[in-house]
Amino acid sequence: MVPGRERRRTGIERGFMRLIATGGIIGVAVILGAVLVGQDVAGWIVGLVVGLVSVILAALLWSSRQL
Repeated sequence: MVPGRERRRTGIERGFMRLIATGGIIGVAVILGAVLVGQDVAGWIVGLVVGLVSVILAALLWSSRQL
């Protein structure tokens, strides 16, 4: 459905895209932590959930061949 790229991204462009996406992962983790703390969830559960979500999202990001 989506046409292929005419050219491959440069190393700098790929690095910048991954940096932006990593910032997004950090943003998701911060929002998730704030929501959980706002709901008076135990601290260790907040840490566990935020850590797991961050690791899973980072693994998906860094294994992507598109970025």
